[in-house]
Amino acid sequence: MKYQAIVIGSGQAGNPLAYRLADFGWSVALIEEKNLGGTCINVGCTPTKTMVHRAQVAHYARNAARWGVNTSNVSVDLAKIVAQKEEVVLSFRGGQQKQVDKRANLRLHRGHARFVGPHQLKVGDDLLESEKIFINAGGRPNIPAIPGLDTVSYLTNESVMQLTVLPEHLLILGAGYIGLEFGQMFRRYGSRVTVLHTGKQIVPREDPEIAAELQKALESEGVRFLLNTVTTRVENKSGSVILFCEGPAGSARLTGSHLLVATGRGPNTDDLGLDKAGVETDKRGFIDVNGRLETNVPGVWALGDCKGGPAFTHISYNDFQIVYGNLVEGKNLSIEHRPVPYCVFTDPQLGGVGMTEKEARAMSYRLKIGKCPMTYVARAIERGETAGLMKLVVDASNDRILGASILASEGGELVQILGTLMLANQPYTLLKGAVYIHPTLAEGFFSLMEDVKPAD
Repeated sequence: MKYQAIVIGSGQAGNPLAYRLADFGWSVALIEEKNLGGTCINVGCTPTKTMVHRAQVAHYARNAARWGVNTSNVSVDLAKIVAQKEEVVLSFRGGQQKQVDKRANLRLHRGHARFVGPHQLKVGDDLLESEKIFINAGGRPNIPAIPGLDTVSYLTNESVMQLTVLPEHLLILGAGYIGLEFGQMFRRYGSRVTVLHTGKQIVPREDPEIAAELQKALESEGVRFLLNTVTTRVENKSGSVILFCEGPAGSARLTGSHLLVATGRGPNTDDLGLDKAGVETDKRGFIDVNGRLETNVPGVWALGDCKGGPAFTHISYNDFQIVYGNLVEGKNLSIEHRPVPYCVFTDPQLGGVGMTEKEARAMSYRLKIGKCPMTYVARAIERGETAGLMKLVVDASNDRILGASILASEGGELVQILGTLMLANQPYTLLKGAVYIHPTLAEGFFSLMEDVKPAD
């Protein structure tokens, strides 16, 4: 079967690309082995943030006395929360199916795709051909090679959301985005939570003061952290999980009811037959792309998580926008130098865009830095949610924003204001004279901008 385009994977780049190419009049094959919608809809953003919200409700209810509201007998019905999460997922997934069904020139092939040549794929017994093939195969959890890990029923970000009985003590390997979001979530549901991390700070990419402030906020809720700690062995003892660790205080042994492995994610590229197509990957299996997302094989593109770089839904969608713009609309777009906004959906949220200070220093920029603790922001004080700070990293040569980190109750929303200024290539000083609604969290930008000064 010959098509004008073949899209492997129905994630947040593959789906819109398949729809738009079909709407443009092309014959399109969309290949999906599992559920429509990819990681985000099925096991990523959609279900996770649904459950994070319920954890925030539980937190407010349990701590209502802090705001002068009396409550009692607060408990969490985890089975009901999981059912609500599934309802949202099925709704989103069903929406994707409707999009496929209404396009006569878009055919959905169910099964696993493997290259048999540069422009040929096998899906079951079907041979598919196209001069334009787009790989949006996504990723999966990385499982570390720890002795004994295979003897326990460890959880991943996918399976942990299927639990309907609350863990008594959840052990988590990894203090990145996944580990922190689930750690706080289950702590707020009522579990004891211990997070083990091999590095010296949580969220390793961030500047130290941002990571320290977030750790402080999580510890205030009872999340326990063991940093600089290596898990050397895992045992299953009468249904409990035993971790043997080495850390700053020496050897330790931890016992938990459940174990969540949150040690990063890798690409779904090892079983695509990329060697038959001649598509090159790096040593971790991520597909090598140039700035326009085309691989070393002309007519084959890689989009989203499988190509490496920031593993965010919105980046996958932007990959689609870039490829479609270049291929159909005659644009000359690139993934290079795009400011990347992101958010860790803890509470407070950690919103970021662009470079951190340590990244900017590594590139020898001359810097200006501004900081503003949330204790200075009227809206945060009124809400009784003053944990966190705002940080701005500025190129001292032209006053353009290089990056920002905002740890606040709505940090993900706030940082996008600064990201817009970066897109417009305007100096940070433009916001010094802005009019902000009072009282809002964004009003804190007054103090942030006034604090910007040359860094040492």
